[in-house]
Amino acid sequence: MRTSEIERWLDQQSRAAYRLCRHIRRINKEFGGMPLGAVRPSQIRAWCARMREEGLSASYVYACHRRLSQIMGDAVHDGLLAKSPCSRRTSPGQGTQRPYVATTSQVWALYDAFPERMRTAVLLGAFAGLRVSEVCGLRVSDVDFLRGIVHPAVQYPSVELKTEVSKTSIPVPRSLATLLSAQVVTWRAETLLTGEDGEQLSPWALERAMRKAREQVKDLPTGFRYHDLRHYFASLLIANGCDVKVVQARLRHASAKTTLDVYGHLWPDSDESTHSAVDAVLTARTEQGRNRSAQ
Repeated sequence: MRTSEIERWLDQQSRAAYRLCRHIRRINKEFGGMPLGAVRPSQIRAWCARMREEGLSASYVYACHRRLSQIMGDAVHDGLLAKSPCSRRTSPGQGTQRPYVATTSQVWALYDAFPERMRTAVLLGAFAGLRVSEVCGLRVSDVDFLRGIVHPAVQYPSVELKTEVSKTSIPVPRSLATLLSAQVVTWRAETLLTGEDGEQLSPWALERAMRKAREQVKDLPTGFRYHDLRHYFASLLIANGCDVKVVQARLRHASAKTTLDVYGHLWPDSDESTHSAVDAVLTARTEQGRNRSAQ
């Protein structure tokens, strides 16, 4: 591992540790003076409600609750508690999603606006659904160029993906595999993407490039992130008739519920199709009655 990679990894870990400490401090402030067994679900719900009243974001409150839930879960595992007071009933919810969906022309405009050596990142987000840490960690050895398959295995800089679902292979068309192969031939590195310095591209450098590129794309929301290319990928699959299980598999979601929660509104309105289905059955029944009467 190169020195620069070690520094980036430590920076990433320090950011995660900072977030963890913030959560722990808030939990300790609320429940630190209480025995574990004395914490009640009603107290947890009230705590979450107070945090929301303070103006804290829904995602932050959810993260604090999740951290407390992990602590209580570990206490149960160690035999210190019979049952965790945290559950779905105490959870404040993750907050509203903000899936900005770009048009195809906007995606290509972003592609053109990106630095040449980073353009493949746009393709992998918009046409394979890779997350920012996954695309920055993608190694040349993770791509089967002949069969057209991307095998996500690590996230930036070289940390193994946390779940088996995230490691699900992604089939890509030959046209995309050809473009990925050209990237390897042109820049020649262990990772598929590199920065201007020739080193492994970091998520922060990729998001900076996205911020610069989106300013050059007409009508693109100012909050558009790299992750929103993944939303475009989902919308593309849905618009072309893929059902929820296929979209779930391609996005590597753990459950179809997650897929529906985020993208359910993108599927065509089912009112007309259900009306047609019911109408067809009733019409057939009526026709059968008429035929019997005629006989």
